[in-house]
Amino acid sequence: MALLKNSKSKVEVQDGERLQEAAKELGVTFGCRKGVCGACVVEVLEGMDNLSAKSSNEESFGLRASDRMMCQCSVTSGEVTIG
Repeated sequence: MALLKNSKSKVEVQDGERLQEAAKELGVTFGCRKGVCGACVVEVLEGMDNLSAKSSNEESFGLRASDRMMCQCSVTSGEVTIG
């Protein structure tokens, strides 16, 4: 079992699960859900190593090293804290 959390709440997710629904529960805004619009970009405060590799959409979007698109990634294990 893995954990996605922010300063206000936390959501348990299965190892390997995509984070879109869990992030939505934590208040992350979504637009296209395809990695094109950037609405779901969040700063990962802790646990970046617990996330899947960046997708080609994320790579081409030009994100900061600490940012991820919540529609594009999954948690491999452990805890991830987003800002």
